[in-house]
Amino acid sequence: MARATPARTGDYLAGVAAVSAEERVAAQITLAQVPLRRFLEEDVVPYEQDEVTRLILDHHDARAFEPVAGLTVGEFRDWLLSYECDGEALSALAPGLTPEMVAAVSKIMRVQDLVVAGRKARVVTRFRNTLGLPGRLSSRLQPNHPTDDPKGIAASILDGLLYGCGDAVIGINPATDNVEQVSALLRMLDEIIHAYSIPTQSCVLTHVTTTMRAIERGAPVDLVFQSIGGTEATNHSFGVSAALLQEANDAARRLRRGSIGDNVMYFETGQGSALSANANHGVDQQTLEARAYGLARLYEPLLVNSVVGFIGPEYLNGKQIVRAGVEDHFCGKLLGLPMGIDVCYTNHADADQDDMDVLLTLLGAAGVNYIMGVPGADDIMLNYQSTSFHDALYLRQAFGLRAAPEFEEWLIRLGILDTATRLKAANPRHPLLALIDSARAAYAPEEQETDSPRSGDRWLE
Repeated sequence: MARATPARTGDYLAGVAAVSAEERVAAQITLAQVPLRRFLEEDVVPYEQDEVTRLILDHHDARAFEPVAGLTVGEFRDWLLSYECDGEALSALAPGLTPEMVAAVSKIMRVQDLVVAGRKARVVTRFRNTLGLPGRLSSRLQPNHPTDDPKGIAASILDGLLYGCGDAVIGINPATDNVEQVSALLRMLDEIIHAYSIPTQSCVLTHVTTTMRAIERGAPVDLVFQSIGGTEATNHSFGVSAALLQEANDAARRLRRGSIGDNVMYFETGQGSALSANANHGVDQQTLEARAYGLARLYEPLLVNSVVGFIGPEYLNGKQIVRAGVEDHFCGKLLGLPMGIDVCYTNHADADQDDMDVLLTLLGAAGVNYIMGVPGADDIMLNYQSTSFHDALYLRQAFGLRAAPEFEEWLIRLGILDTATRLKAANPRHPLLALIDSARAAYAPEEQETDSPRSGDRWLE
């Protein structure tokens, strides 16, 4: 498995990568001949040592697996690319696949194979809107601020909404991770969403235990966020367990805040997290990433996001990041997850915006559920390069995609889109500009100037 993986710096650091292209090809040829059933008989990470392995095998659906039970990894690839394999067949098959199976087949597929097969798989989830439908592309509006300033956050939210972004979630990474600050941000997002009847959901991406404390204090929690990994030891380093995730899932569902669905979990992952935690068990990072998806699907999440270029020194360059992003989307979709990809990089990698445009375009062709929307594509709190509000518009225009249907109707009703779903020029007196005023009044009332021009206009200028 490890030797067959396309070159990845993290695998070299872990000492498990192929030492040459010849060895890699030999491993891929050998892997193609392995029966899929073998992954049910031989653990990549020992069953008795790892909670994730136990959950994967104990929840395996033998009946769903039956249509491909007699295939080898290579034959499975051929079936995935055949006309016989369609979205309905993949949806039925997903509970019967283990992460190791989909990781294995991805290792012997070209990028175009991963795009074609990933495009067939559609995973639809719901909370206040419907995500993942064919012909739709959603975006997370990510209004992070280095000091959690409500005015700065509100300005970014306004900017994103006026570009038609935010249907996946309005999600803030807090600069200060404590229950008081998280609760304040949650209240701000809740007031904005309800004041303008926006058919979307909010999330503050804090640790799951902080979110649970916020729920106990009556904070308006829509989604519960948590970073997860593909081994028990990795998740221990994150301070979580399967039982804790289930407790959080149950707590959020009891709030019944979703108007059309109860998918309440938001997970983020990334190749290399297990290596960073010294918890990789000698397994390659891409297989462990797929195992994280095997854990995530137990909780029926609304969103799963691979932050593919953000983790650390696990990727040398843009080529590795591009390949990893397409792999992650493919593996997550085959396992039945609503996959988004943070098309991103940090300055440790030899990558640039051209590389990100290539990955973004490939994911648009592959039917990714959502991408990130960061003001200017530069996250000023997390200090990394991601995708902008304009990038979501690019994908929608290039591939004829549209926002989630409920969110699209809202955009048309407010005059942000025209009836042909094209973005209209921003009106400087648009009613949404009051969003900034309301945030300032609620969270900085001592600064409100009652006799001045509208503060929203002044800030926007």
